[in-house]
Amino acid sequence: MKKSPKIALIGNPNAGKSSLFNSLTGLRQKTGNFPGVTMDKLIGKWNLETGTEAEILDLPGIYSIYPKSVDEQVVINILANPQHPDYPDMAIVVADASNLKRNLLLFSQVRDLGIPTVLALNMIDVAENSGIVINSFKLAKELNVEVAEVNAKKGIGLNGLRLAVNKTLEQRFNSNDSLPVEYSPELIDEIKEKYGDTDDYHALLWLSEHDNLKQFNTEQRVGFDKLQEKYGWNSKKFQAQETVSRYAVLNEIVDGCLHQIPVEDEPVKTWTDRLDKVFLHQFWGYFVFLGILFVMFQAVFTWAAYPQDLIDNGVAWLNQYLKDTLPESQLVNLLTDGLIAGIGGVVVFVPQIVFLFLFISLLEETGYMSRVMFIMDKLMRRFGLNGKSVVPLISGVACAVPAIMSTRSIGSWKDRLITIMVTPLMSCSARLPIYTVLIALVVPEKSTLFGIFSLQGVALFGLYLLGFGMAILSAWILKVVLKAKERSYFIMELPSYKGPRFKHIMISLLNSTKAFVFEAGKIIVAISIVLWVMASYGPGNAMQEAEQKVKTENPTLTGADLENKIAAQKLESSYAGHFGKVLEPAIKPLGYDWKIGIALLTSFAAREVFVGTMSTIYSLGGEVDDENTTVMNRMRAEVNPETGKPMYDAALGFSLMIFYAFAMQCMSTLATTYRETKSWRYPAIQLVYMTTLAYLSAFIVYQLLK
Repeated sequence: MKKSPKIALIGNPNAGKSSLFNSLTGLRQKTGNFPGVTMDKLIGKWNLETGTEAEILDLPGIYSIYPKSVDEQVVINILANPQHPDYPDMAIVVADASNLKRNLLLFSQVRDLGIPTVLALNMIDVAENSGIVINSFKLAKELNVEVAEVNAKKGIGLNGLRLAVNKTLEQRFNSNDSLPVEYSPELIDEIKEKYGDTDDYHALLWLSEHDNLKQFNTEQRVGFDKLQEKYGWNSKKFQAQETVSRYAVLNEIVDGCLHQIPVEDEPVKTWTDRLDKVFLHQFWGYFVFLGILFVMFQAVFTWAAYPQDLIDNGVAWLNQYLKDTLPESQLVNLLTDGLIAGIGGVVVFVPQIVFLFLFISLLEETGYMSRVMFIMDKLMRRFGLNGKSVVPLISGVACAVPAIMSTRSIGSWKDRLITIMVTPLMSCSARLPIYTVLIALVVPEKSTLFGIFSLQGVALFGLYLLGFGMAILSAWILKVVLKAKERSYFIMELPSYKGPRFKHIMISLLNSTKAFVFEAGKIIVAISIVLWVMASYGPGNAMQEAEQKVKTENPTLTGADLENKIAAQKLESSYAGHFGKVLEPAIKPLGYDWKIGIALLTSFAAREVFVGTMSTIYSLGGEVDDENTTVMNRMRAEVNPETGKPMYDAALGFSLMIFYAFAMQCMSTLATTYRETKSWRYPAIQLVYMTTLAYLSAFIVYQLLK
């Protein structure tokens, strides 16, 4: 046995594969990309026995080895190529025990590829509740593989699975001697002669799917086409015959190993049936979904307020403590006003990110998210979106990058393109820090709706609804422009409702929070430091002249008032101030000044950088008496020099919120759009139309409210 065997988890969607991955690996996971593919893969470690640690690879869910979507092609490119860096030493095929016949089709195909395979029967409890009893020992004998019964969500049966895996790695159980389909030996021999020695089923897979397999070049694919023509080979006909033949064999096996306990003539209503009468109702289904979203955003805003205040005040205290303790120098200023202010702009929003992903994980774990996709399908079609577009749009609430990559499951190119183009309009978690700051500035904290709901939470909910509304409206416009008339279909299996396993939720929360802190955080901190340098230095003697100017114009000012005036003037005279002044005429109609202009420029790297930028700017140039104060208070104390009133009033606050709700200010999203469309044309269109929409919308809001 290898010291570190590579084991692939393979299974149908909703078979519990990801739950099993979490149970096996716990927190020992990392995320990467499949070689040459911009699609996330999860890798984890699992202790098989003393001194042996397996590498577990969680592959995307598939129904068979003949792919119908891009993510399924990723799996087949691995399984069809023994030279692929992710080709497994063995596979664990996760099957839904309550729907065994359908799940065994994929299992039999993987086994016949010659990959040593263990069958993990998941959801045994669901099968038993449906009156299904499976004789696992007889099934293992019939299939000639090790079979383990598991409950992935509760972590039951993992020791039995470990024994089955160890035994399979030692004895190398693999395919049957004969395939359940007729084929020409001469054709197989010619494939092996031209493309390398392999087993018969791999040869047939290569012949059928050569256009989807990256291991073959153009010349080799032409060679396969000639072989198909020579032998009169029809791939679709072969795949259909193979599927029918496999089911004939599998039905006989399952019928001999599965016992269905008779039920009464009147079927027993399960909790899934009862809940679906409400959640899938043509009216109440939408009402419940909106209610859940409303509660979610209320909780995100109100529950997170307490830890946020602690973090915000803690960062302000630490900053002031270091300034009071350490000797005054530019290095200390860089540490406090640059690095710590930037870090504070990241960690202060961790509580809200945690609550947002907590709710999303709960919806996914319980099986409700699938119902959302189902009920939204009919609505999506009216606006030119495929039913599968619901998945990226909902995922876009977390992050647009993986959401755009998930469009690969959409078969129609036009539907997929429209979905890619509108998904960034969904308010992602990167916008949450901006919304939080601005809502807190312009919406009174203690104001309520009907005396129950926080108006701040209502405002946040409204912004997310606005993003969704604009996304489907833009999709309808793109449908008209692209003249998309192709009919599309949305087929999915609704899993039964399940109680969430909080260990899995905690793993998901930890991974999501780490991604925000370390991925977005690196950008925010780096830009904060660069911005500190730009805001602390100016061309020539500009900074000295700024200080002298303030002292000359305000001869009676002393102490903190004088220092604040000097800091503000120095900021305006710095390199950052010059950049902001250049941009100011263009954004003046929106009510923005040069300081906000700096934040708009820096946040093109990532939207959430806006908050880190404002933290740095107001740490350097804020005019407040108390230095030991939060950035929120500094922004609240900012005065509009033209009116003498607070800078961040309702007009400016809502204008900024609308701008960030629609603006394409995320380099990663643009890069992902390019990778998925293979053209700079589409990210350029995305940037132009979203920026134009953001500017015009913000202009209208400001002019109406001012």
